[in-house]
Amino acid sequence: MTDGLYLGGVQLPFVSCLRVYLPRESYTAKEFSYLESLLDPAQNTISVDARELADSLGRVSRPLPNPLPTPDGDRVRVLTMGEGEPPLYAPNQVVARSIAGAAELLNGTMETLANLVLSEEEWALELARAAATHQHEMPLQTRSSTWGIPFSWFTLVYANDRMEVVEANGRILTVRIQVPVSIALGRAERFLAMLGQMAPDLDLLTELQDLSHWLATFDAGGVLELDYGPVANRVHPDDSPADVHMGLQCLADGDFTGAAAAYRRLANRWMPIRQLARAS
Repeated sequence: MTDGLYLGGVQLPFVSCLRVYLPRESYTAKEFSYLESLLDPAQNTISVDARELADSLGRVSRPLPNPLPTPDGDRVRVLTMGEGEPPLYAPNQVVARSIAGAAELLNGTMETLANLVLSEEEWALELARAAATHQHEMPLQTRSSTWGIPFSWFTLVYANDRMEVVEANGRILTVRIQVPVSIALGRAERFLAMLGQMAPDLDLLTELQDLSHWLATFDAGGVLELDYGPVANRVHPDDSPADVHMGLQCLADGDFTGAAAAYRRLANRWMPIRQLARAS
């Protein structure tokens, strides 16, 4: 962190996000009043990134063994697609996302490890406390991924979509690709139809079904954003969207050699990133 900027955090996990920005009319009056209360007139996307990082480090270092955040960690990003365009909003919903993540953790293969952090009774108490302080039951507008970006996310964006490259002190802080929700949903549905015919057993099909259902819950006037986060400094310029699209098109055309070549390029690019999760 330098002058409020997160400069990559070599010793920290790379976190990437897929988020949806929505227009004001997508929220109830009560919901939007809450979002407005979180806005800082001087904020920008980088300052929100830095504050979220500081919040995360604060949770890790606090003396109480409670991994769940509190509502004072709620932040809101604002996006304007062009001059004269209305602002769009994306709350990070850190409490709600943590509750959902904890529930998944406690019901999955990591349950034993989770119970080493807190006992079952303590988890129940902390989850109930977090749920009681959460003010709104809005659909979750953000998904996150650590140590790499799911290939399914790349089906939603193209290289010629609106892109922001954020740099400071010779490093790429992040790359953000933005596309209207309606277009992203159309792309997901097209690839779903393609995979359903050519490769119904691929895990990518299940991931795309989940993404499609998620996107369909939002206002068509919203905007989807793929935020690479600090991993962008290692992969930008990134051909992953083109490789995913090409690989799927090759599958549809019956060109399995081309599909395998596209997958090898993806694996060679992202495997070293994912292996960092296990590096000492």
